[in-house]
Amino acid sequence: MVPQKQAEEAIVAGDVSVNDGTDGGEEGRVDHEPIHRFKSLFWHGGSVYDAWFSCASNQVAQVLLTLPYSFSQLGMLSGVILQVFYGLLGSWTAYLISVLYVEYRTRKEKENVSFKNHVIQWYEVLDGLLGPQWKAVGLAFNCTFLLFGSVIQLIACASNIYYINDRLDKRTWTYIFGACCATTVFIPSFHNYRIWSFLGLGMTTFTAWYLAIAALIHGQVDGVKHSGPTKLVLYFTGATNVLYTFGGHAVTVEIMHAMWKPRKFKYVYLFATIYVFTLTIPSAAAVYWAFGDQLLDHANAFSLLPRTGFRDAAVILMLIHQFITFGFACTPLYFVWEKVVRMHDTKSMFKGIGQDTVVIPIWFLAIIFPFFGPINSAVGALLVSFTVYIIPSLAHMLTYRKASARQNAAEKPPFFLPSWTAMFVLNTFVVGWVFVVGFGFGGWASMSNFINQVDSFGLFAKCYQCKPPAHHH
Repeated sequence: MVPQKQAEEAIVAGDVSVNDGTDGGEEGRVDHEPIHRFKSLFWHGGSVYDAWFSCASNQVAQVLLTLPYSFSQLGMLSGVILQVFYGLLGSWTAYLISVLYVEYRTRKEKENVSFKNHVIQWYEVLDGLLGPQWKAVGLAFNCTFLLFGSVIQLIACASNIYYINDRLDKRTWTYIFGACCATTVFIPSFHNYRIWSFLGLGMTTFTAWYLAIAALIHGQVDGVKHSGPTKLVLYFTGATNVLYTFGGHAVTVEIMHAMWKPRKFKYVYLFATIYVFTLTIPSAAAVYWAFGDQLLDHANAFSLLPRTGFRDAAVILMLIHQFITFGFACTPLYFVWEKVVRMHDTKSMFKGIGQDTVVIPIWFLAIIFPFFGPINSAVGALLVSFTVYIIPSLAHMLTYRKASARQNAAEKPPFFLPSWTAMFVLNTFVVGWVFVVGFGFGGWASMSNFINQVDSFGLFAKCYQCKPPAHHH
């Protein structure tokens, strides 16, 4: 039982009637004053469409820029196959998370627990279904993953802005963006996603098609070589970056909880992933086709394309999206941090200061390790593999290991896998594959690659993968 003391103040006082997260038709009860109508249009998202936008925009932000780099490590064929493979695997584990959430919520509601002011988080689901050890594991992996997810957004911001304004080096840009990102503490909760997710996805869509079209117009560089895959280390580093791409669901539970009818979430993630394929596959394939092996030392696809108004627009849109993604990744961390320091239920003015203690280590890490592509793969192998693939699959098998649990399950197996045995077999496959290939080989490869970057660029690198400076007149 999670004490209500810890309840998130997720719903801003006064807006409770619009959306208190329960499974009922709350949609209808909105006051029709213009301000309220404006707020419900832009601020209160709880529909299936909002969840779809949140999932899709949360799944691809800066990763779009590193996928061509992964293709140069994997080769074209493996690149496309692995994207589809991990996309489907990710959709499956997101489905498992949604099933476990519904199970947890149903059991708690039978005990008359109200979630009126409480945002359920993933580690609470694990705690409720499997006990405190699982809670600890879930919390450790999720928080570390979100922490590094935020670090990556900061590094990517600095890496991108440099392509518009290289008068400052990337490290200086990291200082500046760290200060800007600290303002995300003012976005109160996950209900207030709607407009951000919509904008974020629009921006990513523009950037993806810009990359694809610009690469095709540019054409192949002279003597282009497509020699990938050549080295095992690089192959598994690339594969792990793809695993990371489709492991964007560390906030799945929070997105589900912000829905009016969370049971409808089941296939949302799959449809989000299918849309994401239309962005990631054409852009990565086109850029790799045009530049080939040059990408091996250009982790950021922007660095190879000629500077045009479109490229600058894509960079700026990507920056805004990264800022939004930073907020997405940090919000659950703010909640957890407030619970730790027991300031969660207070309306104290120190809350913002408390939350900035979360931002400072993120800022520091981004300055120490400015390696954009390699860090994605390392996070993919060491954190995403567990958070997103292994833990949900194991948790599902353990929750339903007894016949009685299967009989009383809130959600029966899906129509395309009607038997429990088939689900267990698939889950066992996911755990085995991701443990051996993602964590084992991927961890080895991405850590070797990462250490290699540290050896050749040093920590606190001032300007990672920059061209020698051009003289400004």
